[in-house]
Amino acid sequence: MYEMLQIYWWIVVSLLGGLLVFMMFVQGGQTLLECVTKNELEKDMIINSVGKKWELTFTTLVMFGGACFAAFPLFYATSFGGAYWVWLAILFCFIIQAVAYEYRKKPDNFLGQKTYEVFLFINGSLGVVLIGVAVSTFFSGSEFLLNEHNFVEWKSPFRGLEALANPLNYLLGIALFFQARVGGNLYLINNIDDSELRAKFRASLKKNAMFFVPFLVAFLLWIVLKDGYHVGDGGVVEMLKHKYLLNLLQMPLVFLMLLCGVVLALFGIYKGAFTASIKGIFPYGVGVVLVVMSVFLVVGLNDTAFYPSFYDLQSSLTIKNASSSLYTLKVMAFVSLLVPFVLAYIIYVWRLMDKRKLSADEVENDEHIY
Repeated sequence: MYEMLQIYWWIVVSLLGGLLVFMMFVQGGQTLLECVTKNELEKDMIINSVGKKWELTFTTLVMFGGACFAAFPLFYATSFGGAYWVWLAILFCFIIQAVAYEYRKKPDNFLGQKTYEVFLFINGSLGVVLIGVAVSTFFSGSEFLLNEHNFVEWKSPFRGLEALANPLNYLLGIALFFQARVGGNLYLINNIDDSELRAKFRASLKKNAMFFVPFLVAFLLWIVLKDGYHVGDGGVVEMLKHKYLLNLLQMPLVFLMLLCGVVLALFGIYKGAFTASIKGIFPYGVGVVLVVMSVFLVVGLNDTAFYPSFYDLQSSLTIKNASSSLYTLKVMAFVSLLVPFVLAYIIYVWRLMDKRKLSADEVENDEHIY
């Protein structure tokens, strides 16, 4: 029962991680301002289109962090308590996003509109890359030690920022950056009713997909070829050759999920870039969620340490030694039965918000634009 609940909550965390990465199309859209617009109206249309959804991304990020805190508190305490500089940097990138949407069009703001647009770009670029680098440490490991009271001793004075010194961690960071821009283009094609802008988004989609796909493939090749952190007999953590490839082969459902996700994401890109359809965002979104979920499941299940320490292998965290008590997981499992209703509500609200596509007239005549 306890083990089943631990697996269940890792699946929930994986799903939230997948939804968060998909919702990063907001961040991707924010980085397109200077690439595809030629005047202030087009810029306002993009910001007000992704601006309708930025709170959903922020909420998903909070839910992801909240689920980690409640279900795997030792991971939360170890990572946020030890590698706090990298998490503070990510949090700062999201705080300035909220400030930018609030004040960009406020009259007489002393920083000026351009400053807030730079804030949006920082959130969409640095914030996304940092998240990718931080998640990459699930595979590359971190430098920490847990004592007998589970207090973390972070061995690097850079407190998480040392992950930036490992070039392999950038594979996921850069892949996420271009993934967000691909998602941003697909979302804007669907949401903005302007033929000229849609043509620009399709051209931009092709360029960004050319970078996204190679970096995604490079990241997947890296993790399936590298040694991984295996939990052996008695809970002893040891290095195992091609651990993550073995996980995929030993969990065929996860392997199938990964393949379906990749195919759906590529299909969504194809529909957006090479057809007149405006619905490429939907298969792309489902594909992204499946791919991210499968990556999380590979690193967390099948006797694998999902937050490894290369300084002291036995301090590595697994879903068994990092999870909450049986009572807590059981109570939260009942609460989680409400999740489908929350998702249904989000889908309902999304459909209402997107029922009428954003037009130039709407932006020009709205006094409450971002």
